[in-house]
Amino acid sequence: MDETRFKLIIIIVSEGKADKVVKVAHSAGASGATIINGHGAAVRLFLGVSIDPEKELVLIVLEEEKAKAVIETIAQEMELANPNKGLAFMLSLDQVFGLSPASEDERD
Repeated sequence: MDETRFKLIIIIVSEGKADKVVKVAHSAGASGATIINGHGAAVRLFLGVSIDPEKELVLIVLEEEKAKAVIETIAQEMELANPNKGLAFMLSLDQVFGLSPASEDERD
């Protein structure tokens, strides 16, 4: 049985930025992504009015050996080290069904 290990990268960005995240991820070696719309729960006041910022979540499941390069590229290109640009983190996955490692043809 193949023991390929997978990671889940989760990126949370402001509405309208997810497509750029996906393009950056693909350029760094990811082969797919899922975008989910949401909104932040942090309360911000602007002129005394509460604002619920709209967010997009990008989920990327990929092989462990590609994950570090992909998340670091996303963090750099999306300027996530700067305040209010977004958030990215990575989780290890114990079991993954319905996804297989890239074939040799897809790796080239």
